[in-house]
Amino acid sequence: MNNKLIFYLLIFIILSCKESKLNLNRIEGKRIEINPNIEINDSIEAFIAPYRNHIKKDLDSIIAYAADTYSKNNGELNTAIGNLMADIVISEANPIFKRRTKNDIDAVLLNHGGIRAIIPKGPINARTAYEVMPFENKIVVLGLKGTTVKKLIEYLVKSKRAHPIAGLKLTIGKNNNVISSTINNKNIDPAKIYYFATSDYLYNGGDNMTFFKENESFHDLGYKIRNAMIDYFKKTDTINPVIDNRFIRKD
Repeated sequence: MNNKLIFYLLIFIILSCKESKLNLNRIEGKRIEINPNIEINDSIEAFIAPYRNHIKKDLDSIIAYAADTYSKNNGELNTAIGNLMADIVISEANPIFKRRTKNDIDAVLLNHGGIRAIIPKGPINARTAYEVMPFENKIVVLGLKGTTVKKLIEYLVKSKRAHPIAGLKLTIGKNNNVISSTINNKNIDPAKIYYFATSDYLYNGGDNMTFFKENESFHDLGYKIRNAMIDYFKKTDTINPVIDNRFIRKD
């Protein structure tokens, strides 16, 4: 056998051994209906039961008491439940922020739409917090110049909604003109840096709160608003928030 023939045989063998390229031609799926008639698998149920019971115990254990029923619809520019949530953020997040930065949180702004359920009169448990705040929103703190805070105030005035606030006090007239605006009961200094706590959702532009991007500093506390609520409830025997004068309209 001559060398040329051997060469061609080797090329043929190499090419014939080369893996063929596979192509995806179609994807098929089948709908599996979930309904109450599906038979229970006893072995799976036995495996899940301890975890389910543990979670139920954690969620349903009474940790506080609500003196009344609180809804985000009970109030024009501020509500009892919104005030409670904003106050909880300062109460529970400020020690973390101060420990890390040596500064205090000056004010809080959350969003009205983020409150997803009422707090009913009677026993409060962790499940209550999950219903009111079902999202995984974390607390972040932003350093905002007084000039940026003015944009935040303009947003609140134009929105005409009871977005939860704390630390900030705002009075507007019947024509939506700003009569007074203070932080910690002091006039807002355009050159000063104020530390605002909010949610990571709002920081990222949720509800068109784009002014949060104009910050001088950013601090992610890694602390969920829902967890702050649970922590607060655990150390508070009875909650009794009220509608107050933190954001009002005067004729």
